[in-house]
Amino acid sequence: MGTQFDVVALGELLIDFTENGKSAQGNPLFEANPGGAPCNVLSMLQKLGHTCAFIGKLGDDMFGRMLRGTAEDVGIDTRALILDPAAHTTLAFVHTAENGDRDFSFYRDPGADMLLREDEIPEELIRSARIFHFGTLSMTHEGVRAATKKAVAIAKESGALISFDPNLRPPLWASLEEAKAQIAWGLSQCDVLKIADNELQFMTGETDFEAGAAILRREYPNIKVLNVTAGADGSYSFHEGRTVFVDSFRLGGTIETTGAGDTFCACVLHYVLQNGAEGLTEAQMREMLRYANAAAYLVTTKKGAIRSMPEPEDVEVILTNH
Repeated sequence: MGTQFDVVALGELLIDFTENGKSAQGNPLFEANPGGAPCNVLSMLQKLGHTCAFIGKLGDDMFGRMLRGTAEDVGIDTRALILDPAAHTTLAFVHTAENGDRDFSFYRDPGADMLLREDEIPEELIRSARIFHFGTLSMTHEGVRAATKKAVAIAKESGALISFDPNLRPPLWASLEEAKAQIAWGLSQCDVLKIADNELQFMTGETDFEAGAAILRREYPNIKVLNVTAGADGSYSFHEGRTVFVDSFRLGGTIETTGAGDTFCACVLHYVLQNGAEGLTEAQMREMLRYANAAAYLVTTKKGAIRSMPEPEDVEVILTNH
C-alpha cells in the first residue's frame, strides 16, 4: 500500500434528490445531488488539503457510476469503493421546509451501501489512516454492522484516532432502541465525537447541552474532543474539563442545511490533524469551532453537499470580516 491517508471513512455514498421547483406541468422537479455523510466529510477534508479514502458499496448502475465519478472528481481515493451489479444505489428524497429543515424518504431496501460485508473490509487501507471516521447508517443492518465493527477494530489496533458522527435517521432503523444501542457502541469507540443537539437529547434525555454532554463524558471517558452542534444557534466543544461555545454565522442566504454538520465535522478533523486531540486550550477550542461554524454556514448557501463544499479562502473571508 505505502500511501498514508489522513482520513479513511466508511459508510454510505448515495443520491440526495433535493426539491428544485416545479415543471411547466406543475410536477415537482428533483436535482440528483451526490451525498452521504462520510463522503461529505471527506470532500471537505480534500478541500482543506488532506488525503482521504472511502470504503463503501454502490450499485453498478447509473447512479453508482455517477457517484464514484463524483468522489474521484473531488480527489477521494476510491480503491475500496465496490460497485455491486446485484444491488441498487441507495436514494434519499429530501423535502426541504421553509426554514431549511429537512424530511427524508429513503429507497434502501436493500440499498447497495448496506450490503458491504466483513470480508470486503480493506485492512491495509485502514491501517494506513491517521483518522478513521464512521457514522450509524453503516450499522442499521447486521452484515454491514459487522463490517463496520471490524473496520473500527483494525483502525484502533493500528493507532488511528476514531471519529464518530451518529447521524441519526429514524426511518432507517427497525426500532429506536436498536438505534440507541448502536449509537452507544459508536460513542464507546470514538476519540472525536460530533453530535447534533437532537441526537444528544435522544441519547441522554437532556435538552440542556452542558448537562447532556456531562452525561456522555461520564459514560464515555474515551471521548477526547466532544462537539455538539446546535444548528443555527452555534456549537459547543467539551474537552478535558473545558467548555467553549461559539455562536453561528447568521449572514443570510441559507437555502438548505444538507451537509452543514458534515462540513463542521470535517473542519474539526482538519484541526485535530494539525493540533492533536489532547491538551487543546480554550483559545484553540474556540478557533476550531469558529472555523467549523464558518464553513458550515457557507455550505448552507448552496444545494447539495459533496459538490458544494466551500473553498478554504472563502472560509477565511468570513472569519476575517465577521
